[in-house]
Amino acid sequence: MKTILATDCGSTTTKAILIQKDDKAGRYRLIVRGEAPTTVESPFEDVTIGVLNSVKEVEELVDRKIIENDLIAKDKSESEGVDIYISTSSAGGGLQMMVAGVVKNMTAESAARAALGAGSIVMDVIATNDKRLPHQRIERIRNLRPDMILLSGGIDGGTTKHVAELAELIAAADPKPRFGSTFKLPVIFAGNKDAREMVAERLKEKTELFIVDNLRPILERENLKPARDKIHDLFMEHVMAQAPGYRKLMSWTDVSIMPTPGAVGLLIETVAKQENIQVIGVDIGGATTDVFSVFEDKSEGKPVFNRTVSANLGMSYSISNVMAEAGIPNIMRWVPFKMDEKDLRNRIRNKMIRPTTIPQTLEELKVEQAIAREALRLAFIQHKFMAVGLKGVQQERTIADAFDQAATGTSLVDMMKLNMLIGSGGVLSHAPRRAQSALMMIDAFLPEGDTMLAVDSIFMMPHLGVLSTVHPEAATEVFDNDCLIRLGHCIAPVEKKKKKPGNHCIKIKFESGREESVEFGTLKLLEFPEGKKEKAIISPERNFDVGAGFGKELTTELEGGVVGLIVDTRGRRPFEIAKTEEERVQKLTAWNKSLNIYPDER
Repeated sequence: MKTILATDCGSTTTKAILIQKDDKAGRYRLIVRGEAPTTVESPFEDVTIGVLNSVKEVEELVDRKIIENDLIAKDKSESEGVDIYISTSSAGGGLQMMVAGVVKNMTAESAARAALGAGSIVMDVIATNDKRLPHQRIERIRNLRPDMILLSGGIDGGTTKHVAELAELIAAADPKPRFGSTFKLPVIFAGNKDAREMVAERLKEKTELFIVDNLRPILERENLKPARDKIHDLFMEHVMAQAPGYRKLMSWTDVSIMPTPGAVGLLIETVAKQENIQVIGVDIGGATTDVFSVFEDKSEGKPVFNRTVSANLGMSYSISNVMAEAGIPNIMRWVPFKMDEKDLRNRIRNKMIRPTTIPQTLEELKVEQAIAREALRLAFIQHKFMAVGLKGVQQERTIADAFDQAATGTSLVDMMKLNMLIGSGGVLSHAPRRAQSALMMIDAFLPEGDTMLAVDSIFMMPHLGVLSTVHPEAATEVFDNDCLIRLGHCIAPVEKKKKKPGNHCIKIKFESGREESVEFGTLKLLEFPEGKKEKAIISPERNFDVGAGFGKELTTELEGGVVGLIVDTRGRRPFEIAKTEEERVQKLTAWNKSLNIYPDER
């Protein structure tokens, strides 16, 4: 296999990449990339038109014939066609699911994790203790029209009564699928094995029922794989097959079309496993923002992968939702010039009406990046809330104890332990300067200690995620050499209590003898060439922590990137910008200059 064509059908654009084996270098490499508007909606209503348009751009750029009679040509010759064609998709809203479980913070939460990990958007979580009346739940199920429902509930040998009640609610709602009105809605039951017959009695007539192993067989363990595998299968058979043009696209691809978030998550997991590190990845799109993380769960003693999708946070279709959720003041705090709030509102609404437009002036770019910071920040808050250890498993003296602990599950996300932060999506991958991507991620995620920052060079992580399922060698080689751009380490001390700017904060002593001192309240860029690695001792003042404890030295290996080495001593407890407009503009301008963010501010 020498030539690979991969596409990603996003909600706004369809991206195609061509990968070839370079015999001289002895590895696979990215050759070229093409892009065209997605055509899943009217007037085209055929996703393959956008695919062919993006592939045509690839053809023109590489001077290679790939399309023949409006089909992807395969196995032609050395100079024509491709050996394999693969694709991912999130067009048309992606995979939209509802989940249901007996207890909201236990089996329902496990079901949500299973659905999110499979690449779906969770539209709502139904639980017996969600404080809604039965008719409200029925109305909700009926109105949302999900692509499928995942029903869980009860550990094996546990309650069956509540599971049966949930099945009755779904049956009463008689939900219809979003696509294909003549088909029955797929429902996956992954709950108490003793309740299978009861569930089947209530749902087999009105839905397409599938039964898999319990996703929470005992309180102390999740078993999400069978449910996730079934979601993948049904996504292809019942959802994609009904979407406009997808049946044709499915006949073109050599492996199953994968949901875009599922493919990106697969790649993030692979990176964490291969390098044995703790990772956060983010993919900010036009309609949704996905956050992925791999952190060690101390109670289980192994890394745990989590994914959340913020279905209402994005940079085009959902940009007005970012304004509604974050609020104008929170967006304004990132705008580095004086601006009228009304003007900001109008710009955001214009972007929503014309989602494929891109900033035409530097001022528009600054506004877009200010909005992106808030979208990323809000998506990360949602992720931390969802990425928690299993609740109710530490002590099992009484049922009351278990329920008490359910409310106190702590997030697995520990920013001080984070090794790498990876950004993907148009606003991060296509930022005119890599330093802009670095600062957007720092401002939104507020990394602590020493953290490597990286971005997906041209937004191809979805393509490589699905490629890793059929050709892991090619996926790894392209990811390492052409996809992942290392921006450099970010060193960010955490203070014990609020400090005044100007006081000495940390000293960095490199193995080569070079020393750097940084005051509190600043953002500093140190020259550190890409690819260079050097051991260093970071010495914080007594009220600061860089990962070894307050006032304790940290010996670590720092790595440079295309941006350099960033030292962020602006504070984390809390992170504050300014209280007045004048102070805000002054501070943001100073920070932007320190990292050479915008050329006009040099």
